[in-house]
Amino acid sequence: MTRSSTGIDNSSYPGLYSLVADYFPPSIRGRVYGLLQLAQPLGYLLGMILALMIAPMIGGWRSVFYLTGSLGLVIAVVIFFGVREVPRGRAEPELEGVEELRQFRFSWAEARLAVKKRTMWFLFAQGFAGVFPWNVITFFFFGYLVRERGYDNDSVLFTMAPVILILAAGYFVGGAVGDLLFKLTLRGRVMVSSAGVLLGAVFLFLAIRTPVEARTTFFVYMCLTAIFMPMSSANVIATIYDVTLPEVRSTTMAIEYFVENSGAALAPLLTGIIADAVNLETAILSISITAWLLCFVIYLGALAVVPGDIRALRAQLHERAEAQRTAPASLA
Repeated sequence: MTRSSTGIDNSSYPGLYSLVADYFPPSIRGRVYGLLQLAQPLGYLLGMILALMIAPMIGGWRSVFYLTGSLGLVIAVVIFFGVREVPRGRAEPELEGVEELRQFRFSWAEARLAVKKRTMWFLFAQGFAGVFPWNVITFFFFGYLVRERGYDNDSVLFTMAPVILILAAGYFVGGAVGDLLFKLTLRGRVMVSSAGVLLGAVFLFLAIRTPVEARTTFFVYMCLTAIFMPMSSANVIATIYDVTLPEVRSTTMAIEYFVENSGAALAPLLTGIIADAVNLETAILSISITAWLLCFVIYLGALAVVPGDIRALRAQLHERAEAQRTAPASLA
């Protein structure tokens, strides 16, 4: 029941990102999503500090949940009273100047059309494969540092804290670069995503293959992995909203998350099987590199179809704007 309740909290992200898309135009959404996602690794880092340093002082790791859970309730109250809805699609350039924007409601027909778009097929596929490295590293990397590289708790903290801070920056950097390239080409966001997974795979391989005694070299390669590893995240969200109508964006994102969670459920099991059969290093390396290379190939497919789907959405929004500008006031 506890895990289910936290799942409800995690399920708020599609609605949150959809609301952000109504506030901010496509030209800057990548950096906005990157800024929002920057908070996730910072929270992870804070949780690590609480678990390793603060928990022993306040009665163990269970006591930490009372603190973080209470903060969550406070933030929920702030959001309830402080965040306001805006009309769906308000930030779309095509709808600019429409004074009384019609409130479009959710439609199953539009949702089915959204998931049938070829861009979404590729994004769903990369979502399934792309979560494997994240889950492997999240669940097993600290154990790998202790068991196979000989780190103690302090060494883990002082090594991974800077890496996580760089990882946080990678979300925003990826989103900002995606916005920049998106202004030049409709393929810009996918280009950044494909480069991110490819370079992340290269630097993780170099880090894992670094000799145990070369801790500085290992740290440098992990920092480089961290900057490229999250670059696709904000761009994938922005791309989903570049090809779907405002009223079905949250649903489409929720389907993406469902696909990702399917991959997340398999990743730890597969890692454990390989780790038991060989070792943890082989498990982390083989699963992460394979998944990222597969994502790179999938992104190449997305590059071919994403411009057409974006133009189709822009044309549909333009038609809506023209219809509302010419409609009688009673029907607007």
